[in-house]
Amino acid sequence: MPHQGEILQEAIKNSGISITRIVDELGITRPTIYRKFKDETVDYSFVKRIGEIINHDFSDEITSVQQSVLPFVTTVQKNPIVNSVTPRVTQTLNTDTDLSKQLLALQTKYIALLEAYNELLLRVYGPK
Repeated sequence: MPHQGEILQEAIKNSGISITRIVDELGITRPTIYRKFKDETVDYSFVKRIGEIINHDFSDEITSVQQSVLPFVTTVQKNPIVNSVTPRVTQTLNTDTDLSKQLLALQTKYIALLEAYNELLLRVYGPK
């Protein structure tokens, strides 16, 4: 059974519309569309745009349900960061009815999260 990129390629070929016209209308390059032809799963919005250009309904071959189950983006494996983030104190929200205390607790958590994020950015990208 052909994968989604192959289905897309075959439909374009059968439409008689040139690849040049399709990439011009999509605003992408020829190598980009050829890479899509090699993908096992293709983003449904991209497939829908191609279908509109070539006047083809892909709903029989590629469904949006398939797309929601299948991954759209291939993940790139990166080396994990060895250093751990500085531990921080987390406060639990009380079921206290005092809204100002709840707001203060959320603000404290938010500031701690921002500080941890900044520290992580410094470790990954270094100082300016």
